[in-house]
Amino acid sequence: MARTVDWDDGDGGAVTAIDQRALPAEYRVQRLASVDSLVAAIADLTIRGAPALGAAGALGVALAARRHPGDPDRVRSEAERVAAVRPTAVNLRRGVERALARLDEGADAVVAEACAVLDEDEATNRRLGRRAADVLTALGPDRPLRLLTHCNSGALATVTWGTGLGAVRELAERGRVAEVLACETRPLLQGARLTAWELREMGVAHRLLVDAAAASAMARGLVDAVVVGADRIAANGDAANKIGTYALACAAVRHGLPMVVVAPESTVDHATASGDDIVIEERDGDEVRAFAGVPTAPPGTAVYNPAFDVTPAELLAAVVTEEATFRAGAWEREAALERGLR
Repeated sequence: MARTVDWDDGDGGAVTAIDQRALPAEYRVQRLASVDSLVAAIADLTIRGAPALGAAGALGVALAARRHPGDPDRVRSEAERVAAVRPTAVNLRRGVERALARLDEGADAVVAEACAVLDEDEATNRRLGRRAADVLTALGPDRPLRLLTHCNSGALATVTWGTGLGAVRELAERGRVAEVLACETRPLLQGARLTAWELREMGVAHRLLVDAAAASAMARGLVDAVVVGADRIAANGDAANKIGTYALACAAVRHGLPMVVVAPESTVDHATASGDDIVIEERDGDEVRAFAGVPTAPPGTAVYNPAFDVTPAELLAAVVTEEATFRAGAWEREAALERGLR
């Protein structure tokens, strides 16, 4: 599989992206040669997943810098358009800001910085996956684990490799995965369309279940741990992730199961004190009123369609980044964590 998002330097430069709306029926890559097309691709979820959005943000600045050389004000204006498309995912704005920091050095420097974001992603996620796999191993029974996940936190949510699903990939390579239960993730079915597709490509045993069946699966003893990604993590460890994650956390606590959030350091927003301060994106009601273009509710039905919810830190067994773990009310740096696990 190609990188989820990448830079194509031909013909003045463009962003390439796997079209995640088309999967699993079709694997196709779009070439986005304007900021307008990139903004649209982020808005309609052609590109999605916090780390992938961070990379797309940096690439959007590179695209603007190539299109408007010698006009830094225009580049900054275009960059702000990119950063504002999806407000919950902190990585998007951070990617934009990182690339903008090189703007005074010229377009080539901006492109180089954006490409550095891409190159760092796999190494970061592989390290993150190893650390999260260690945490899940320590928290779970001494046998291959039965894991439950929600939404998509695999390679498609990053430039490559994955966060929550990257930890599953690492555990699978260690022979420590018995099965993964993937929630379908209404209303846009990222779990059914994307996570199930990735698990099949990985060769990991898995079953798909409707979101409402997750608590029942826990009650029936089919789950050892829950592992998810995140789009923003507050300083106190509260984590915003795909809508439905909070309900899973409540069910996991009820059944004495650990939930582990896996995300890179770039997803941790230390300027946001708690989950109460995280802006939650609300999306178009047609995503709920229809399925695959077919109406499923009466026309004009009012809809509440938040893209994310916030899981309080006290419901989580751990929040794991490539550098630190949050649990018991505080962030532990890597050395302290590894002394406790190894």
